[in-house]
Amino acid sequence: MARGIIRHLKRMYAPKHWMLDKLRGRWAPKPAAGPHKLRECMPLIVMLRERLKYALTYREVKMIVMQRLIKVDGKVRSDMFFPAGFMDVVQIEKTKENFRLLYNTKGRFTLHKIVKEEASYKLCRVKKVMRGPKGIPYAVTHDGRTLRYPDPDVKPNDTVRLDTESGKILDYVKFEPGNVVMISGGNNIGRVGVITHREKHPGSFEIVHIKDAVGHTFNTRLENVFVIGKGNKPWISLPKGNGIKLSVIEDRNNRLTK
Repeated sequence: MARGIIRHLKRMYAPKHWMLDKLRGRWAPKPAAGPHKLRECMPLIVMLRERLKYALTYREVKMIVMQRLIKVDGKVRSDMFFPAGFMDVVQIEKTKENFRLLYNTKGRFTLHKIVKEEASYKLCRVKKVMRGPKGIPYAVTHDGRTLRYPDPDVKPNDTVRLDTESGKILDYVKFEPGNVVMISGGNNIGRVGVITHREKHPGSFEIVHIKDAVGHTFNTRLENVFVIGKGNKPWISLPKGNGIKLSVIEDRNNRLTK
């Protein structure tokens, strides 16, 4: 009988979007417990070694994080297994670089380079709004934050803009037709479009219909939809391709013209 937590992860069972090669070893880094789920995050070691190529080995990554050079959402993280996830801001002050973790239309994390001004805030999807002890209202976000005294107008599925330094809510946007969204799960992950309407199915999954910038329509479950701006103006800069999914042929032609 297994006792205690499992600290290992086999290479074959690591999330596909980390894009680790199968034959480089038996093991993969297992993310620590944190604000994002194991299969919806990217640990700092994968980010620094496989994506940014700032280190070649496990030891080199350890040296980088132990020098307290990496900040996630404005906080220094010295654990190389810390799980960074969707919408997190990663700052490396030594290289003067700021990244936001977003999905591309193939479902992989992309480290989208942003300017310093944009790195000062992040968007958080509100999962639930409740009252705590002494009737204090609070909102719980997709990245595990508890925000006390949110605006009374903020409801589940809305998005709040958060100052990463102070942890305070700067602004919010409602989940309603006409607002621009990014899909954070399911088959249409990474796509960006505008909500056209929302289908309610009591006792089942609510379906949201979305139209992208080139006129393609698609639909997905409500929990996969993340509002990123008012009207068709996103509050964050978008990665290459602007969240428009290309067909297999369009994708091939793009690659050939490079």
